[in-house]
Amino acid sequence: MYKNNLDWKEYEAITKYIYETLGKESGVTILGYGNSCKVKGKSGVYHQIDVLTSHSDGIHGYRTAIECKYLKKKVTKDTIMKVLNIIQDAQIEKGIIVSKSGFTKDAFDFAQMYNIGLVELREVEDKDFRDNPKEIHFGDLILNSKIIITRPQILNIDIGNNKSIEIKEEWDYYKYFIRLENHTKIPLIEYVNKFRKEIKRINKKTEKVIKQYKIPNATIFNKETTTSIKIDQITFTGRLIDIDASQSMNFRLVDKVWLIMKSIFEERTFTFSENGLIVERKRK
Repeated sequence: MYKNNLDWKEYEAITKYIYETLGKESGVTILGYGNSCKVKGKSGVYHQIDVLTSHSDGIHGYRTAIECKYLKKKVTKDTIMKVLNIIQDAQIEKGIIVSKSGFTKDAFDFAQMYNIGLVELREVEDKDFRDNPKEIHFGDLILNSKIIITRPQILNIDIGNNKSIEIKEEWDYYKYFIRLENHTKIPLIEYVNKFRKEIKRINKKTEKVIKQYKIPNATIFNKETTTSIKIDQITFTGRLIDIDASQSMNFRLVDKVWLIMKSIFEERTFTFSENGLIVERKRK
């Protein structure tokens, strides 16, 4: 869904913003806009101008009167004639009409004859995206995080008689449990976590830590293979290591297209995003 709640005042304000933004690089300034922008003509009559700009090429300066028409119907030649009369009486060098709904054929021909600029500025429609993106890409955000995690590493689990438990991944610890002499069942992971805490307590990186737990007349069971081994003790060997968990994340920054602006005689098209970004669509 796209915004579709403009009124004529917002339309004038947006037009002013667009010309102000696009004109910064070429030296265009806004002299005034809205009901308070009035210019006295040779006739002595004051004319209200929706947006009035000025521009200098370094030698000569000229003003442009911009008339905004936020209407559901196309602009006719009568509006073009009105703007022409105003700029001639006020001695304003250039006139532009910005329309939401376009222009009639007579308006187009008359404006072209008298050098009145025609611009269509409207909310986007689905048809506008057949060959063009729905979003404006305005940058990338790259986040680089340096993260070092210090954690215990289990190197070996010795259960006596030259036997050890082979562990390839964390889940393997949960395959085993130990039944004590009094028939109490203790998951192997409880001994593992107890040993891990001991490694952290000693806090000597890369130095091996060995801890032996006496459990006479016990049995260790593998729930997966259903095998069991009699044991009297279990010995852990481990150390404290640093793990580099640093990462880089790239976010593509985009904004939804809201308005489209076509400068008819200059054959230039701009898209306007919901947050005020303006991008020119290059002709292919």
